[in-house]
Amino acid sequence: MITRLRGGTLYDPANRIDGERRDLYIRDGRIVEQEAIHSESIAPERDFDAGGMVVMAGGIDLHSHIGGGKTNLSRLLLPEDHRNDPRAVCNDVGDGSYMRLPSCGVCAPGTLATGYRYAEMGYTAAFEPAMMASNARHAHLEMGDTPIIDHGAYVMMGNDELFLQMLAAQEDFERIRDYVGWTINASKALGVKVVNPGGISAFKFNQRSLDVDEPHRHYNITPRDVLKTLTRALTDLRVPHPLHVHASNLGVPGNVESTIKTMDAAEGLPIHLTHIQFHSYGADGPRKFSSGARAIAEAINSRANVTIDVGQIMFGQTVTASGDTMMQFKNVPLARPRKWVLGDIECDAGCGVVPFRYREESYVNALQWIIGLEIFLLVDDPWRVSMTTDHPNGAPFTSYPHLIRLLMDKSFRDDQLAKLHADAQAASTLKDITREFSLYDIAIITRAGPARLLGLKDRGHLGTGAAADIAVYRDDDNRERMFTSPAFVFKDGELIARDGTLLRAPAGGIHHVRPDYDRSIEKRVRAFAEANIASRFENLAIGDDEICACCNGGKLLPVACFATSAG
Repeated sequence: MITRLRGGTLYDPANRIDGERRDLYIRDGRIVEQEAIHSESIAPERDFDAGGMVVMAGGIDLHSHIGGGKTNLSRLLLPEDHRNDPRAVCNDVGDGSYMRLPSCGVCAPGTLATGYRYAEMGYTAAFEPAMMASNARHAHLEMGDTPIIDHGAYVMMGNDELFLQMLAAQEDFERIRDYVGWTINASKALGVKVVNPGGISAFKFNQRSLDVDEPHRHYNITPRDVLKTLTRALTDLRVPHPLHVHASNLGVPGNVESTIKTMDAAEGLPIHLTHIQFHSYGADGPRKFSSGARAIAEAINSRANVTIDVGQIMFGQTVTASGDTMMQFKNVPLARPRKWVLGDIECDAGCGVVPFRYREESYVNALQWIIGLEIFLLVDDPWRVSMTTDHPNGAPFTSYPHLIRLLMDKSFRDDQLAKLHADAQAASTLKDITREFSLYDIAIITRAGPARLLGLKDRGHLGTGAAADIAVYRDDDNRERMFTSPAFVFKDGELIARDGTLLRAPAGGIHHVRPDYDRSIEKRVRAFAEANIASRFENLAIGDDEICACCNGGKLLPVACFATSAG
């Protein structure tokens, strides 16, 4: 079947198309050349008028907590979030129906609502950034129960006992690298994330903080050691996505210094710092809490190996869910409502869930909001910045249209700034920043940039051969309204939503990477598992057939490793 999108205005940075009016043709779920259709003299069987509308690839969220134990705990911890959702109703649409009632909520929506809401605003992929290896099946089951959107996950390393034991014993780097490769393959991951390098483990030994060059009380290794080893391992394994780093000292005033040290720990190899807003705090001024955004932006601008996502906060109720048990334990007194949970599985990693409400009247919260926007606007190259709210930690992902308007409309941004705590306004340079993002910039930070960072060569763009994941928006000066309800959303060439209303809910695919490694490392992993882990070694690795079954029949979408070392 041939589908034509007629007369839309395309923003496709991967192919350097900036507001060009042209037709798009789709066949068998892929974008095809117009000349090929004309040469075959085939008339489109479906025709959509996109005249005057903005056409982009489907959105890609490279950091969103949508699967795994802490996500499920977040849903369980806030039942009132689900009960009070005004959208908790059953919708009948055309010849089918879909249920909101059993899967609602705003802060931590259920699996069904997560897929629906992403698709309804033009997103076609989202990636879980903190999958524990010992809990990988559950994470994939959660994501597989999330309809429509493609998904994948980064497996957490750098606090797991076997890795720390090998690093402390100064075992051969190649052995550690092979263990990293085995872990990625066994858990069907797309990359590796490290959370507070070594800090989660150190917390178990009663260390309440761990700076970049501070030794772990038990293993006598530093976060720098962890970062250097993991960045080098992923480079050797040729994994496209750089090490995904939740840096040391999250939320601590003055953490700018340790964040820049974290960048430099990679020694020029690719490194991605996630939710960097939480790691960009100075300690100046009478409150000893200030913006470090300019220093962070200058550091990023001068280090070509560094990419980031922002983790923008928005005001209102949410729930913070993180593998950083050290930090979440500190946040317990700030819980709103007053409840929380901390956990650990197999000494593999950690988990902390603490509800939180960001308030405009709060100096700290207001400055956090300001810092995130300053980073977006001060980093020169949008290809090195991805738009995230660290869902749900900074805000629900459904706040993206509002964030887009803040980035594109200075007058609106200034109006919002004027509502905030007066001291935060005075401490900010945001009002002096005149930059406004263009639609081309937005297409980079929400589509083309994340796709490139993840190695998704057939996503995030509208070129020939790309998957026909497409969002069509009615052009509107109110960019929040524009990006909230696309006129059309296509997933693999099928129309799945119109004007913000879902029409169908297919299963999404599973992105993962398969690095080469020496399989003799399995002997070491087996011995460790038999001595320490509840599960049998034979049950640790997830097979291809099993993951497809976990994910409701979603297709495996293997991501190719680099042909040569990424470094």
